[in-house]
Amino acid sequence: MIAILDYGFGNVKSVWNALDALGEDPYLAAEGKELDQATHLIIPGVGSYDVAMAELQARDLFEPVACYVRSGRPLLGICLGMQLLGDYGEEGKGARGLGLIPGQILSFPDSSGLDVPHAGWNTARLRSGHPVFSGLPEHSDFYFVHSYRFVCAEPEHVWGTTDYGEDFCSVVGSQNVLGVQFHPEKSQKKGLRLLENFCEWDGKC
Repeated sequence: MIAILDYGFGNVKSVWNALDALGEDPYLAAEGKELDQATHLIIPGVGSYDVAMAELQARDLFEPVACYVRSGRPLLGICLGMQLLGDYGEEGKGARGLGLIPGQILSFPDSSGLDVPHAGWNTARLRSGHPVFSGLPEHSDFYFVHSYRFVCAEPEHVWGTTDYGEDFCSVVGSQNVLGVQFHPEKSQKKGLRLLENFCEWDGKC
């Protein structure tokens, strides 16, 4: 039972369609109790960090998500959903995150001279040997759209990097929790392979 967290900020339709194309039968979880039956949880996201966190709080989803993670079941955060896994995000008025992976979500430095948001195809260098990356080249192209990036507190949680003026963390992970800055549901065959692997993952690595 693959749950997609529906908190008003997710690109739910495209994630749903991608899972459906893989033959999965996902369902939307808008309340904490709806996570009880889930074997896998996906947190999608498009929008502002601080407003998204306020919505999660308003819907009393903090503790149910934390409880889900403590159970050892696999969780995947996508784009903003990845960023929400951290401790704090500076976007908007700033807000504390879910605190599942130590780190902060910060803007790209103004001195970089790069276009922000970072939008389009780019290469992620993936941590070898992880079950969710099975069958994917170590250097795989995915579709990105984001203005902030995850700065991990500890290098052990960096499971993939991408070059955009600097090497930034494009994949984070800790035990049964995984987050990707890119959109696998919009990344054609490689993205579908990653989602398929996640759906088969038991949360151990």
